[in-house]
Amino acid sequence: MRDIVKANNPRVAAVIQTISAISPDILVLQGIDYDLQGSALAALADAIAQDGPVYRYRFALPPNAGRQTGLDMDGDGVAGHARDGQGYGRFLGDGGMAILSRFPISQNGLQNFSDLLWRDLPGALLPLGPDGPFPSADVQKIQRLSSHGHWVVPIEIPDADPITLMTFYATPPVFDGLEDRNGKRNHDEIVFWDHYLAGAFDAPPTGRFVLLGDANLDPDKGEGIKSAITTLLNHPMIQDPMQGQPTVTFDGLGDMRMDYLLPSSDWRVVASGVARNASASRHGLIWADLDR
Repeated sequence: MRDIVKANNPRVAAVIQTISAISPDILVLQGIDYDLQGSALAALADAIAQDGPVYRYRFALPPNAGRQTGLDMDGDGVAGHARDGQGYGRFLGDGGMAILSRFPISQNGLQNFSDLLWRDLPGALLPLGPDGPFPSADVQKIQRLSSHGHWVVPIEIPDADPITLMTFYATPPVFDGLEDRNGKRNHDEIVFWDHYLAGAFDAPPTGRFVLLGDANLDPDKGEGIKSAITTLLNHPMIQDPMQGQPTVTFDGLGDMRMDYLLPSSDWRVVASGVARNASASRHGLIWADLDR
């Protein structure tokens, strides 16, 4: 909120410039702080509207980032730090997710799986240490799968059937130890969608959908359990219009593909691409123009 209301903040200005240049009808944001009244999201939408698209409809839910548990979630022997929330965060809502849309966001059919316990995912890769569940059995009793969230959000389109956004923001598969806690969680946050589309939790969408978000996993480069993203990319209900395109540049690692926009196979993809602006973010804005 502080940075958005500063009219001279260069990073916010670069973000707005990038969004305005692409002018998407529906925009999913990741890494934006959540607040109860939606003030930061409203301020950003108002700033974008000055020279870019007008987003009348805004949506955000409290993320797991920074949601403290009172337990030592990362096994360092201390509770109450940023890594001891349900997801990494210095405060509740740190770097959450949000949606801006030109079209109405429907509450009918809205599904939020952010409170799903990790252990309740079929075949969950729960981390183990030398003495059993890592960091403890008490942690695994309350540990949620989502580091930020897993949302299924219907969007009402004029003169057409609704479309469904399926979005998430997975933890990086690094910053852990031999137990590979973050690597396994990243895997399972991605694999969730395979189970969801198979009907394991609730009825999946019957119409067109778009699965999109930061999976924090490159199919080929870097760390992580690659089978999670390769399985998703090869799902028969999904198409990949940006196959092989890098979406982020890391110091020392170079270009990688971490961010995904995957329409259901019944869409016709007119065009797609990645809008890069290093002044806004090391991540690009990935976009697709879809038709029925």
